[in-house]
Amino acid sequence: MSVFKNLPAAPVAEKRPVTDTRHGVTRSDDYAWMRDDNWQVMFKDPSLLDPAIRTHLEAENAYNQAAMADTEALQKTLFAEMRGRIKEDDSSVPAPDGPWLYGVRFITGGEQPKYFRIPRDGGDEQIMLDGDLEAKDKAYFRLAGTGHAPDHAAMIWGYDDKGSEFYTLKVRDLKTGEDHPDLVENTGGGGAWNASSNGFFYTAVDDNHRPNKIFHHRLGTAQSEDVLIHEETDSGFFMGVSGSRLDDFVFIDINDHETSECWVMPAGDPTAKPKLVAERQTGVEYSLSEGGDVFFILTNADGAKDFKIMAAPVEAPEQANWREVVPHKPGRLILSVSAYRNHLVWMERENGLPRIVIQDRTTGQEHAIAFDEEAYSLGFHGAMEYDTEVVRFSYSSMTTPSELYDYNMTTRERTLLKRDEVPSGHNPDDYITRRIMAPSLGGAEVPVTLLYRRDTPLDGTAPCLLYGYGSYGIAIPASFNTNCLSLVDRGFVYAIAHIRGGKEKGFGWYEEGKREKKANTFHDFIAAARCLVGEGFTSHDRIVAQGGSAGGMLMGAVANMAPEAFGAIIAAVPFVDVLNTMLDDTLPLTPPEWPEWGNPILSHEDYKVIASYSPYDNVTAQAYPPILAVAGLTDPRVTYWEPAKWVARLREMSTSKAPVLFKVNLAAGHAGASGRFQRLEEIAFEYAFALKVVGKA
Repeated sequence: MSVFKNLPAAPVAEKRPVTDTRHGVTRSDDYAWMRDDNWQVMFKDPSLLDPAIRTHLEAENAYNQAAMADTEALQKTLFAEMRGRIKEDDSSVPAPDGPWLYGVRFITGGEQPKYFRIPRDGGDEQIMLDGDLEAKDKAYFRLAGTGHAPDHAAMIWGYDDKGSEFYTLKVRDLKTGEDHPDLVENTGGGGAWNASSNGFFYTAVDDNHRPNKIFHHRLGTAQSEDVLIHEETDSGFFMGVSGSRLDDFVFIDINDHETSECWVMPAGDPTAKPKLVAERQTGVEYSLSEGGDVFFILTNADGAKDFKIMAAPVEAPEQANWREVVPHKPGRLILSVSAYRNHLVWMERENGLPRIVIQDRTTGQEHAIAFDEEAYSLGFHGAMEYDTEVVRFSYSSMTTPSELYDYNMTTRERTLLKRDEVPSGHNPDDYITRRIMAPSLGGAEVPVTLLYRRDTPLDGTAPCLLYGYGSYGIAIPASFNTNCLSLVDRGFVYAIAHIRGGKEKGFGWYEEGKREKKANTFHDFIAAARCLVGEGFTSHDRIVAQGGSAGGMLMGAVANMAPEAFGAIIAAVPFVDVLNTMLDDTLPLTPPEWPEWGNPILSHEDYKVIASYSPYDNVTAQAYPPILAVAGLTDPRVTYWEPAKWVARLREMSTSKAPVLFKVNLAAGHAGASGRFQRLEEIAFEYAFALKVVGKA
């Protein structure tokens, strides 16, 4: 029996067929009109959205609200629970840099962070930026973070007040607390100071939301006077700028999903011409970390699929001068590297688990920081200072709240700085975390991390939320998540499927889930669901699948391939109109995404592969389970019209009576609501849907 009763009629989208012929194949898209032709302008001013589209989206929200009206009390309860697990007046452990300790905190009731600093030799705390004050009276407000100048007299800070990720930069005088008149608009957020602290470098974003130019801005001048430093003419590449730990170099990083190129210039001379380190070669990635008189280079060059670490002199960093420091080891994926005066530190992952390795730069001796749990997550907090013996990292597991440590790389002493508090209480002994392996297509063994209460009956009756992503090589960590406890404490098994397309099992695990092998990602997720049922954890009609962005594409694909394997599906900002998006080279992310998905404009084979799984194109007449799609109007990454079109087609084609709900935030983008508690309201809504569909609302 359906748990959705007395629903009003769902919105029926008007059909306005538009045909498109590529590679001799003609398709008709009835809902293409939902893409606002004026989307570039609308992202900067949402009030300019086509009225017909706005009317349709508002109707979707009204229908969604009616369908979930009986969960309003539950949503409030879930929100209160999740908020109750957050230490509202929480503060980071300040990090040292020169004469100051820099940190960030939240206050009770505050939605936005406050950035502060404390004199290193003692003295009064200074609030550098109050996010709540800056966000006052704004429907949406997201900070891009802060960056203080080398002389500690000023800082760059950036914000987006529409959700479209066009960031505005300002400069705050840290002596007076006032902002300079400088205003730099349409940036990617953040920047890198020059060595003299009288200007900074930043990335400009064009009207199609592509970061294509690096400028230098001198304090006290207009943006129109900014000096162009570097321009990227290939729309298929992202570009960003960053500073070195010693504040003497500026790095320009250019990359797509499989190729990178770095340029370097002295931070002390904004007029200098950037120097190319190594010319881009398709499939070769590298990045730089300064180490005094050398650059350390993390790269997959010369067949080092799981990466190696090289070094080159700063005066001549060209590839011909690279020498090996840490060799490539198949199956050991090196994730990042950071250099200090006496030590080289890197994060690596082997057998699905991360670890931190430290090398003495004089002796070459190495050691790793050891951990005991079966599944866990690490976060590397690189110090701002170069001349230090201490490295900072965080540790957590599905049952262990995050812990922050300082680790002395010479004495090997580990100092606990902070353990995240759960104000409402948390006993790790009440929970069990496990990792099982799900057999999948081609003999692959898919890791699945589980969290459930010790008293949860494992007789096939427990509901399960199964989360997946599986794209861009992103590995989903087995970290502590207070929000999911609201499901687990109600009898859910919370599961993460570490499917192909991520790098949980090395770079090869990623390669086996992209482009022509993308279907492996979907088969792995379905295999995880079937394994959970086979092992007695749950039953298919009680599995709620969840994924967002590219994970939302996963949701759309498995809904088409195996709708019977899931009791319901939650797709957040879902990338479901893959073929149309990859055929539209005017969209912000399309050219940079071709290495990940293929270029269906030029390649018939890529066209066929994408067409074979693109969720929107493969909706058929079959019985779909209840589906909830969530989107943001000004999202430049996954545009609102993708889920809008998908929902319309699902309603048209589904042979079941299960509802398809669509909630669109008309004042947000890809990341949803900007405030920390506003975001909890969105999670509470999704969890209420999950509880409702399994009869626990």
